[in-house]
Amino acid sequence: MTTADLVLTGAKVRTLDAARPHATAVAVRGGLIEAVGDASDARDWTGPGTETVDLAGAALTPGLTDSHSHPVWGLDMATGLDLSAVTDTDGLRAALRGAGRTGGWIVAHGLDHNAFGGRPVDRALIEDAVPDVPVFIRLYDGHSALVNGAALRAAGIDGPRAFAQRSEVVCDPAGRPTGHLIEHAAMDLVSSVLPGPPYEERRDRLVALLSAMAATGLTGAHVMDLGGGDVPALLAAVEETGHLPLRLRLAPWCMPGADDAALDELIALQGTHGRDWLVGGVKFFMDGTVEGGTAWLEHADCHGTGTEAFWPDPAAYSTAVRRLHAAGVRTATHAIGDAAVRHVLDTVESLGESGRLAHRIEHIETVPAEQLARFADLGVIASMQPPHTAYTRADGTDEWSRRLGGERAARAWRCRDLRDAGAYLALGSDWPIAHYDARQVLATARVPRGAAAAGRGLTGLMALEGCTTHAAVAAGEQAVAGRIAPGLRADLTAFAVDPVDAPADEVADAPVRLTVSAGRITHRAV
Repeated sequence: MTTADLVLTGAKVRTLDAARPHATAVAVRGGLIEAVGDASDARDWTGPGTETVDLAGAALTPGLTDSHSHPVWGLDMATGLDLSAVTDTDGLRAALRGAGRTGGWIVAHGLDHNAFGGRPVDRALIEDAVPDVPVFIRLYDGHSALVNGAALRAAGIDGPRAFAQRSEVVCDPAGRPTGHLIEHAAMDLVSSVLPGPPYEERRDRLVALLSAMAATGLTGAHVMDLGGGDVPALLAAVEETGHLPLRLRLAPWCMPGADDAALDELIALQGTHGRDWLVGGVKFFMDGTVEGGTAWLEHADCHGTGTEAFWPDPAAYSTAVRRLHAAGVRTATHAIGDAAVRHVLDTVESLGESGRLAHRIEHIETVPAEQLARFADLGVIASMQPPHTAYTRADGTDEWSRRLGGERAARAWRCRDLRDAGAYLALGSDWPIAHYDARQVLATARVPRGAAAAGRGLTGLMALEGCTTHAAVAAGEQAVAGRIAPGLRADLTAFAVDPVDAPADEVADAPVRLTVSAGRITHRAV
């Protein structure tokens, strides 16, 4: 064979390829896997220009993919003060009093809905802490925010607003804004006037973030947004001086009100690419979040909310999906509530056989048993984020569980049930909603937390497949990625322990020895 660029030896290789499940050596050339074999084969693969890495018994798997992430938009979402450790309103006020300013604002993120102790989200809870400084706090779910009076004045918000999508500036009975902003359009009223970081800072932070992701074993990510529209230019700027540490596949949003011209623009964007990134697919929202009262449910939550879709006319969503499907565009739809999941499944069913393995549903936090088999029957890929379970509690005292009630909370994050029903299941983190560490995704998929703790977790092999072979299916890349086999893209991750056989808690902290993305070493600890 032709001399390889990179040869990995001394490995315990899990190829996830039926033709050769196990090996001890892999050769890489031109970004692709050239050969898979044993130590005796490696001598024939090497030449003067070959780099050989002895993995000293490490477990080598197909490279891990985060199937739902926001690495560029998330940099804005995760700007400022991190409130993820705050557990009550006293702690929130104390954190705000000691917060630094960004362009004269206090900007914060990661606040758990549970910190409000079941009380309404209201600026009255924080006004006395920082009365004269505008405050913008993103709650952990990324779908709601709390702002104070100074921020409302800066954005010119003095009453309710009407939106084309399911969004709300929450107001009291007198029509005065409470500071609670629900969903993207309402939040954008304030986020659009926030001070932004310099371009160079965003670029440098992005590279640092992707490098940190690679250190957890990630070789790629399905990016569920196109940011503010300048993301392709930002990625191109990074590639002017080097490579992206991760390969990114981006899906721009299609929001309610999109007309034929907007859909044509989304279709035209498909295939836009750089060396390590590609626009492939479109992201929809069918609902919001349980905690925010915007998950679309078959029956109202305990506050009487949750019976409306994110698209005021759900049929318009279905029409848009059919238009994109006819143009060969894959879609991913955010659907958390049971009604939202049902409607997306109904929409894909209307596409007929051509819809198989071309569309996916994101999140699926509560779903009844009768919908599980439809995923496999229709070829709809389930895309789920096991670390989200950490925001709930096994005793049902968290906001998510209380809003849904016992019956629906018992259907939490049914990853194993979907796999047992024959569905493809892609796994991810949804960073910055949860940490990007791929090892945590693998571990939590096996041992779910909170409301999902009573259910069965995935096996070690199922979890690994969720970040490799099934992630490849979710991107339509099963013929070129997700396994270790000759001719496939050379995405590889080497662990100090076997992620299939080792206990989940050991996988969560397992050292990553080597990460290879499309043949390039992006992380090395050997």
